[in-house]
Amino acid sequence: MSNEYGLTERGEPKERPVPRSRSRLDLPQVPRRTVLPEYDPEAFGRLSERIARFLGTGRFIVWMTVIIIMWVVWNVSAPPALRFDEYPFIFLTLMLSLQASYAAPLILLAQNRQDQRDRVTHEQDREQNERSIADTEYLTREIAALRMGLGEVATRDWIRSELEDLVRDLEERRAPFPDGGGPGRDESDR
Repeated sequence: MSNEYGLTERGEPKERPVPRSRSRLDLPQVPRRTVLPEYDPEAFGRLSERIARFLGTGRFIVWMTVIIIMWVVWNVSAPPALRFDEYPFIFLTLMLSLQASYAAPLILLAQNRQDQRDRVTHEQDREQNERSIADTEYLTREIAALRMGLGEVATRDWIRSELEDLVRDLEERRAPFPDGGGPGRDESDR
């Protein structure tokens, strides 16, 4: 038997079952050991862009041309014991193929990264355009409301024309009494 404190009848601690290992969500996972080398994809992408930019310059073409000319001249004119690549230049062809096999994927990687940046820029431009359109529509509605409100406001010209009409009406009413006095009217009544 055991009591509520986890002790046996003799007062010895009970053996507790070994808890199963379970992953906790509040703790980071322990990194696993891998056989493959680890690398930073962002740093590798930046390096590939730098290489791709260099491969697309005239300086690269000039250096490549100079190296190939020196290679060919050396292997044609040097003493036979010092030549390392005879006439069909198999080793030169291998080196150029190796360079091309690395250059193509690096250029494609750089283009993919540029496409991602362009996609993000395009998305930001689209969102900015949507905000601009919404602002323009709001301002258009506000201007239309102001124009409608101004249509009901009395302008200076309208008030002047109304007052002129009232003065004409008063003068017309006074016209039947040219002497300025009417029946029962006196000059002092004014």
